[in-house]
Amino acid sequence: MNKKRYTLIILGILFIGITLFLVVDTPKESINEIAHNTKQQKQAQDNNTGDTGNEKGKTSPNDEQLSSETADEPVASLQDIFSEAVKRTINFFDNRETNITAIGDSLTQGVGDDVVDGGYVGILDNTINRNNQLVTFDNYGKRGNRSDQLLKRLEKPKVAQSVKNADIVLITIGANDIMQVVKENFTDLKINDFSPAKETYKGTLQQIFDKINALNDHAEIYLIGIYNPFMHYFPDIKELSMIVEDWNKTSRSLTEQYDNARFIPIADIFKSGDKKLFAEDNFHPSHQGYQLFARRVLKYLTDQ
Repeated sequence: MNKKRYTLIILGILFIGITLFLVVDTPKESINEIAHNTKQQKQAQDNNTGDTGNEKGKTSPNDEQLSSETADEPVASLQDIFSEAVKRTINFFDNRETNITAIGDSLTQGVGDDVVDGGYVGILDNTINRNNQLVTFDNYGKRGNRSDQLLKRLEKPKVAQSVKNADIVLITIGANDIMQVVKENFTDLKINDFSPAKETYKGTLQQIFDKINALNDHAEIYLIGIYNPFMHYFPDIKELSMIVEDWNKTSRSLTEQYDNARFIPIADIFKSGDKKLFAEDNFHPSHQGYQLFARRVLKYLTDQ
């Protein structure tokens, strides 16, 4: 890759980074605040009509609402997406107490989903617990987290206790490690700059797995892969997809070293670049993207 091409990549990524920084730090209503305000309004309306709503008080649109709100989307409702998976899921989780702890970055937090709090985790919660409370979910996703930051967060008592109680641990991590490489080498970025960072990431990821197993060696660990978030900004630069693919291979190879770990690929879900699968920032998944994300996770959780 020539110098001019790298310069264009750097400028574009910096532009994206600045935009995302402004989105995070500008004192506007966050997605969670908007959802919270909407939830309060709905509760007020429910009180006036005598409808107490859902027990958890979460944003939990039913099938008819989703069909109306996403009528133009290929996937119209949770029922459409999970028709097969729901049956399998109910059978899988029925008659057992299950606790799921989700940890990681913005994909776990659910950034980009303007319908359901918590993105794919919230969709799983609303789907699995549609009629009966079968699974308890704890979501500790934090936007911007790198692998080293996630490792430190596992020391926090609340997070550690959740992992101790978990039957399943879901992890999304790695995309911000790649972003860190770009930030540290933006004046002279080379493809080889990602190699040592990948090895560092692998070592940190191994520490995360070891820490989880030290807290709870009975939990099943599912590491969810990453996708190329730059596809809309640099659709013709194949090297970025190659980097993501390489890091996913590293993640998969690590999970294969543990009897209680599995890797869940998601890059193929977003490979088409369909803008309906992305939020307005063209970076994080949209609600529809998270629906497909959640369906993939469900498949792996119940494929036993």
